[in-house]
Amino acid sequence: MKRYGHWIGGEEHAPGSGEHIASTSPWTGSAVAEIAAGNRADVAAAVASASAAFAAWRALKPGARGRLMADIADGIRAERALLADLEGAEAGKPAAQSLREVDAAAAYFDFYAGLSNIPSGEVIDLGPGMHGYTTNEPYGVIGVITPWNAPLNQAARAVAPALLTGNVVVVKPSEFTSTTTLELARIATAAGLPDGVLNVVTGTGQEAGQPLVEHRDVRKVAFTGSLRAGREIGRVAADRVLPLTLELGGKSANIVFADADLPEAAAGAVRAFTANAGQVCSAGTRLLVADEIHDEFVDLLLERVKSVQPGESYGQMTTEDQFAKVQSYFEVAREDGATLAAGGAVTGEGWLVQPTVYTDVTNTMAIAREEIFGPVLAVLRFSTEDEAIAIANDSEFGLAAGIWTSDIARAHRVAARLEAGQVYVNEWLTGLVEGPFGGVKNSGYGREKGMEALRHYTQTKFVAVKL
Repeated sequence: MKRYGHWIGGEEHAPGSGEHIASTSPWTGSAVAEIAAGNRADVAAAVASASAAFAAWRALKPGARGRLMADIADGIRAERALLADLEGAEAGKPAAQSLREVDAAAAYFDFYAGLSNIPSGEVIDLGPGMHGYTTNEPYGVIGVITPWNAPLNQAARAVAPALLTGNVVVVKPSEFTSTTTLELARIATAAGLPDGVLNVVTGTGQEAGQPLVEHRDVRKVAFTGSLRAGREIGRVAADRVLPLTLELGGKSANIVFADADLPEAAAGAVRAFTANAGQVCSAGTRLLVADEIHDEFVDLLLERVKSVQPGESYGQMTTEDQFAKVQSYFEVAREDGATLAAGGAVTGEGWLVQPTVYTDVTNTMAIAREEIFGPVLAVLRFSTEDEAIAIANDSEFGLAAGIWTSDIARAHRVAARLEAGQVYVNEWLTGLVEGPFGGVKNSGYGREKGMEALRHYTQTKFVAVKL
């Protein structure tokens, strides 16, 4: 079993406390690795290392930074097997899914490498005798705090655009799934990334995450995680007037109209709520079905659910607490009067949960309003387009939404009215690298992915010159 230190200044550093935390595999219950238990002093060392590297990194030509992003992507692919093994062991994912996660991480660096020479800024007409223009400048030290459900993927999607735009980064991954982020930093250094440009401090949110948000030299924080933790970070950031990108919870609605391709929609609906065992903030966990096709569609859905094999189609609940939380909603759903149509139990193998479907759900029930973060689907009915939109929007969250219809006019019309950061039509496409990703309402603000992320990792400066 490997013992990891922090990654600071291009090399491994022992924790100042001398203490380590064991990460446990959901598959076996045994330790996968030991990670450093970081504290305020460790965070300060990482931020100091990043600050020292900023001027030289910012001064590097964008094309040179882009070539390094491409080299990091190659390095990730070269160590695909190692990274997938660690991701699978720590996060409880099947081998095939873990390999896809690694490929996605490499894709982020490839994508942003390709954007390195795109012109930024604009010229502004101020009239005769004046010249106005804008520049997009890096913040400096970016703090990135990532969750346990997709550790390598989440780190890559924030680190790649932040580095490309000239920032330097300190990542604090979840203490449950830190090893792939540490290996990413090692791979980046081996690919030629200058020392101090990417640092990783591990440990708990209280001991390492909070000091990162509070550090006066951290100029922006990107956080992905729970609504509760996001609110805490928001309070700390407000005192510092610190800009944030927050990607928080979701309770995404998937709407199936009567004119949809029903077999396709059923397959998509199952993927939407079972991917990664439902441990996806954008999971389609509210399924809204038109009255006239409800019974037929539910039959198709349940038939598709039978083909889902926990442990193969998806993996474990990543943490024991999450395993317990998902089970608690089975009793909540029963008490609220929902009808159990499939699942509603664990498999008895580690922290695996059966794919679970409830029908006769109303939008006032807890399983339709609260983020469960497991493979649990609430099926609701609607009679009109307006009612479907009203039900979908009646949520504190607004991360994603799906529309299944053969009417292209309806697709655009409904998409325009849905309160969600991204809308998918006749597919559930939350894994895209190219499209901006983020939420509205309590699902957060700011955007990761796509070209939009470059804007969120830079500040605009306006310059006016008298000629």
